Parts: sequence; structure tokens; C-alpha cells
Amino acid sequence: MGAVTVNPTSFVVTPDAAGQRLDQFLASGLDVSRARVQEIIADQKVLVNDIPAKASLKLRGGECITVLTPAPRPPLRAIAEDIPLDIVYEDDDLAIINKAAGMMVHAGAGAVGPNGEDERNRGTLVNALLHHFATLSAVGGEMRPGIVHRLDKETSGLIIVAKNDEAHRKLAEQFAKREVKKTYIALVHGWLKKDRGTISASISRDPVRRIRMTTRGTGGREAISHYNVVRRLDTVFGKFTLIEVRIDTGRTHQIRVHMASVGHPVVGDALYGAPKEMRARRGRATDEGAAISLPRNFLHAAQLELTHPRTGERIALKSPIPPELQAFLESVEKDIPSSVSTKGG
Repeated sequence: MGAVTVNPTSFVVTPDAAGQRLDQFLASGLDVSRARVQEIIADQKVLVNDIPAKASLKLRGGECITVLTPAPRPPLRAIAEDIPLDIVYEDDDLAIINKAAGMMVHAGAGAVGPNGEDERNRGTLVNALLHHFATLSAVGGEMRPGIVHRLDKETSGLIIVAKNDEAHRKLAEQFAKREVKKTYIALVHGWLKKDRGTISASISRDPVRRIRMTTRGTGGREAISHYNVVRRLDTVFGKFTLIEVRIDTGRTHQIRVHMASVGHPVVGDALYGAPKEMRARRGRATDEGAAISLPRNFLHAAQLELTHPRTGERIALKSPIPPELQAFLESVEKDIPSSVSTKGG
């Protein structure tokens, strides 16, 4: 590592480590991921010569590095939990689940609760699957058994689960060839000008806010979304457009990023610019100043069509929007003028 250990959380950097970044140096010396080291540094729990330092700091040799929090975490592991599942289809090869918003598909590096390891891997779809099904595919690894594709935590709707490796590989091939049809329902801010359209913009990790994705970066992955207007709403809380979105690709946060990139973020999606709260406009409501909010994204995986990996038969399923989204939609529609266009594309 190029360090002399002073105590379990302090190091003196030796000359042969000169030129290394601080995060790289600590990841090697503490035997933890670089992402975990960067979390600790961001929390100002790493001091270089008694001063909080940045992850990008280039070491010169001779510095005293102090870590103020235990760096290693116990390794994540999937744990079977008795969590109710809405299983809409099941056979020996696969299952299709109607996932609720608020449930992570699998545990990840950012899933850390105040009680540490136990909480950071609780309540996931994977944990529920391990309880409900005797076998799941192992292609995705120990942390992702059965998981062929993902849905964001705050996105609800249909997700496919593979029960064996052969089914997993064939399903993954369908996704790679864009043969799986996925249609989402979304409510976005503002009125889309066209009744239908295609957004084709590559998506990459935001270099500044790493939890976000962006269409403005370079070297991103191809992403294509097709939208169709269901209806436009002119409400006391502002203008909205209810849309169906079909995606050819499945990039991280794809619909959310694409809609935000054209100035129409998904309702409830504060990460991509949607307001956390919407207030009634003047002159449009008897309860002027009233406010509404949605604690999740108005995004639902409503339709799924795929070829069965064993029989070759086509499976097509639908999931109605969940009650909390229906209730929100009704609450904003209470005072819609009759002149508003509600035609679909």
C-alpha cells in the first residue's frame, strides 16, 4: 500500500505511494470498494494532516491519513423475507411480478439504513423472491437471483423473474434483441406539443451528481423512448400530460431522464427537476393556496409482452395504475375545463 500503519484507522503515506489519488490509496489499504471510500470522504470522515480532504487529492508522501469511521462493511447478501408479492403470472420457468413503488429490486451500495447492514438489505424484491420461490436463476449473481431487468425503486409495475438459468439466458437475449415490449404510463409536467414522438438521446452517468443520469454527457449508451399522449390536463395545480411510453432500450432512469431532457419531468421526480409540491393557481380554485404532492414518481410499467423462453408462445400482460396514482390523478383533475383536449395520438 505504501503506508506505515500507526493504528487501525491511521496511516502515514510512504514515498512510493506519491502520485496516487486519496480514494485509490485508501481503497487498496482498507480492502473496500472505491465507492465506499468516496462515501466516507464525502462525509468528511477522512483527514489528511488533520484536514478533511477530497477524494481526488494527489498524495505526495509523508501525509498522515486518519479515517474517523470504520471503513469496511459486512458483505451484502440476499436474505429471504416473508414479504407479500403480487404475482400476476407464474410457471416453472418464470414469474411476472407487479412490483409496488418503494421496493428496491435488489440491495445496492447506496442502500444503507441508520441501523447498518441489516437494514440496508431489507425489503427488496430479491428477498421476497427468495421466500416465495424454491429456485431462481443464478446468472445474475448471488445478489440478483432471478433478476433479468430492473425497475427503479419508486417505479411500480411489471417485472420479469427467471426461475432457472436457461430461461434467464433466453429472456436476456430477447431484451438484447429488443423483442420484449415494455409500455409505461407516466404523468409529466407541462403540455407536450406533439401527440406522439420519439426521444433518441444517449444516457450516461452525471459527472457531478453521481446518483443522476444525463443526456448531456459524452460516450453514453444509446437510449430510445417513444411517447404517445393519452390526454392533456389543465388543472388548478398546473398543466400536465398523461402519456404512454414504449422503450426500445432499458437504460438506468431512461424515461425519467428523457422526459426531463425535453423539459417535461415526471411528476414526483424531484431528482430530475419536478417540484416537490404543487400549489393551486390564483383565480382557478376556491381553495386558493392548496397544495398537493406525490411521494413517489408517477411512472408505472403497465404493459409487458414477451416470448415464453421454453414454449415460444407470446405472453402479454397488463397492470392498471395503482390506487395512489389513480387518487393523485383524480385530485388534480377536479377542476379541469371542458375545453381541454383529451385526444390520444
